[in-house]
Amino acid sequence: MTMTWTMAALWLGLALLATLLSIWLRMATALSEIVVGTIAQLAIGAFIGGTLLGTGESWIKFLSGTGAIVLTFLAGAELDPQVFRQKWKEATVVGLASFFAPFLVCTGVAYYFLDWTPRASWLAGVALSTTSVAVVYAVMLEFGLNNTDYGKTLLASCFVTDLGTVIALGLIFAPFTMRTLIFFGAAVVVFSILPWLTPRFFKRYGNRPSELETKYLLLILFGMGALASWADSEAVLPAYLTGMVLAGTVGKDHMLIRRLRTLTFGFLTPFYFIRAGSYVSLPALIAAPASFVILLVVKIASKLAGVYPATRLYKAPRVEAMYTTLLMSTGLTFGSISALFGLTNGIITQAQYSYLVATVIFSAVLPTMVANAFYLPRHLLGGAVNKTSVATEGVTE
Repeated sequence: MTMTWTMAALWLGLALLATLLSIWLRMATALSEIVVGTIAQLAIGAFIGGTLLGTGESWIKFLSGTGAIVLTFLAGAELDPQVFRQKWKEATVVGLASFFAPFLVCTGVAYYFLDWTPRASWLAGVALSTTSVAVVYAVMLEFGLNNTDYGKTLLASCFVTDLGTVIALGLIFAPFTMRTLIFFGAAVVVFSILPWLTPRFFKRYGNRPSELETKYLLLILFGMGALASWADSEAVLPAYLTGMVLAGTVGKDHMLIRRLRTLTFGFLTPFYFIRAGSYVSLPALIAAPASFVILLVVKIASKLAGVYPATRLYKAPRVEAMYTTLLMSTGLTFGSISALFGLTNGIITQAQYSYLVATVIFSAVLPTMVANAFYLPRHLLGGAVNKTSVATEGVTE
């Protein structure tokens, strides 16, 4: 057990360092964790040995996978059902434009210009079609836009985009067998029952020190994840849908969401993002930077070409339309999840994984910086910035 505790201390030390860097540099915590994982793997491999970080250890894989599942669930739970019902047409059109434009264009560029295999090209399209709900939500909180109809509609559009990513990842790369049919059938039953059962169960047995609600949700997420894995799919796929169907119950329980965030961002997601970063090959990026640059330019350009006209279609003012377009050009969580799925399943090589993750990281930074510097819709801010939200920004991201 000595080596296990040593590895645990090392990983939590890296997580603490990443958090401090995110505070000092005013960047997303998830982003700093990926960067720290990349540098740590390179430094430890060069001076001590690559095995010390232990990215292949089963317990690290479990904590990393759990972090991805619960984070995905929380992203789905952030959907505001009432706003989505009111703005579903606009959110659907903008969200689908945000998904299909980069999905098709990035797939074509990877196949015809970068000479990737068909499966690797489709994986690139999926990974680069995403919008980072974590980044967008953090920005909305920082400026208080999450309380406006504009901010809620933007988050609903992000949901549609990432739902397209989840479905595409499952349909393209999961083999369609009898197990798939059983999984779909079970999912329909579970997702139909959960909105009715969960509030009644919480009302009768919840609000106790034993944290029954957390155990209940983890049971559902692990159970659906196990069923998805049995059907040769990915465990994170049903987690997003679970969050979506429980948004009206779990999403409105702010104390429960806060406790889940503490568990997720304080302990679980560092294992996921640091592990994801450890697979990035800096030598591969340095040896062939053109692939990374091409993918980054194509991702942002295709988002601009798809989202901006869709927002203008619904009479959005020019500043708001460009702000929406730039924020929906960001990528982080689902992009890295899709890329890691491709690497672990042999769909893409480590070099291709490095290009995709580097593209995802930079797309989380550049569009956000430009949006807040030049296109922030100040007329919607309605006064001072939400100070409480700023204090929690690092946790949310």
